[in-house]
Amino acid sequence: MARGTHLPQAWSPGGGEPGVWHSESGRCPLPPQASQQEDELPRRARRRGELQQYESRYLSPLRVGLGRATAAAAPAYPPLPMFMRWLGQLRGRSGGREMPRIVWLLLAVGLLFSGLVFYIYLGLLPPLPWASSRPLVSPHQVTVLMWWEPFSGSGRSSGPAPDCQRQFNVSGCRLITDRKYYWEAQAVLFHHRDLVGTQDWPPPRPEPNGIAARVVGISWMGSQPARPPGQRWVWMNFESPTNSPKLGSFDSSLFNWTLTYRADSDIFVPYGYLYPRNSLHDPPAGLMPPMSRKQGLVAWVISHWNEKQARVRYYYELRRHVKVDVFGLRGPGRLMPDIGLLHTVARYKFYLAFENSQHQDYITEKLWRNSLLAGAVPVVLGPSRANYERFVPRSAFIHVDDFPNASALAAYLHFLDRNLNMYKRYFDWRRRYAVHTLSFWDEPWCRTCQVLQIAGDRPKKMYNLAAWFQR
Repeated sequence: MARGTHLPQAWSPGGGEPGVWHSESGRCPLPPQASQQEDELPRRARRRGELQQYESRYLSPLRVGLGRATAAAAPAYPPLPMFMRWLGQLRGRSGGREMPRIVWLLLAVGLLFSGLVFYIYLGLLPPLPWASSRPLVSPHQVTVLMWWEPFSGSGRSSGPAPDCQRQFNVSGCRLITDRKYYWEAQAVLFHHRDLVGTQDWPPPRPEPNGIAARVVGISWMGSQPARPPGQRWVWMNFESPTNSPKLGSFDSSLFNWTLTYRADSDIFVPYGYLYPRNSLHDPPAGLMPPMSRKQGLVAWVISHWNEKQARVRYYYELRRHVKVDVFGLRGPGRLMPDIGLLHTVARYKFYLAFENSQHQDYITEKLWRNSLLAGAVPVVLGPSRANYERFVPRSAFIHVDDFPNASALAAYLHFLDRNLNMYKRYFDWRRRYAVHTLSFWDEPWCRTCQVLQIAGDRPKKMYNLAAWFQR
């Protein structure tokens, strides 16, 4: 027990038992060894020895022997915090007077209040870079110009630019479509289909005398468009190589970055993805689609009917073994009901998520929106199963390659139709994940701004864009 602990409150029933304070005398008897050697030691050395033995015997919390009766008679005070015990030592330094407990209490409250204020102050400070799970990026403002509104034909958008802060939590973005700010933009987005369709390239920089040298375009014209130093040109394309004409008709070195659905793009923007389910934003009601509404077996929505495509050929084989309801303006399809695509597909157990061509990572809204979001089990035809499993759980879809022919696939669909528990297993992923679908064209635009802030001034050029995209 430290010096200054309140020993006088320990009462001795024997009135002088060695090792405890006596209530009447108020003294602690010296150790017997010290009194027996009183005449043999010098006075100063004897006093030092007495003090050492006194401290070791009576002030150490491990050696104070109060006895059962004395311990039972002692008041049951709770143990003091360490800093209070330390403060109690002040009485030994102030003439032996004890510090009142109210002073200890006030000091404790003051220290706790100071700690609380300091904790609140730390919470108001910006997070440290190493305290975050993701690298923090200074949201300095960057300007991104969309050279065309994709598929608009006119090349200029009349609608407002997206609010990246509100929609995607990306700040510091100035998104424009007005070409007069071309020389101020840090990045320019070029949509492939509009690029090769119009051959409308940025203009040359005006000369000081007001005469602009005519720059007629790209490599096939023998010259290159003018551009400000450090400006990034971004090649944007969401079509497959099969549906991307004239891939080799321009100089790839004009572009610094690629923005596509491919995972190895400089700016990766997929048609959709799964994200961990948050109970606060994703209510449990959407975990399992209502089975009572599923009156049909297989549905397919197709907008471009082409007899030469693998998906159409597979459909012709599949319909011989299972009924498929087709919706679309061409081919055998019928008009979509007024309730819309998602509500229509939700009435079916399976959906044919057949891609128009088979290429790496080319997994479109046919899987993400038309099937997974609608609540039907997707039957996919596209890249390999291994490619699909990079983005969705293997038990969330059925791949046509899992069966030797369309007849075997149809037999499996009929089996799941009769076995509801087996069918429901294809929705187990919904317990952990929710579906995000791509927002055209706001998301690619804001994503470009975000990557531009992260990348800084690192230079890069594409040297064989066609070979990369077609592999």
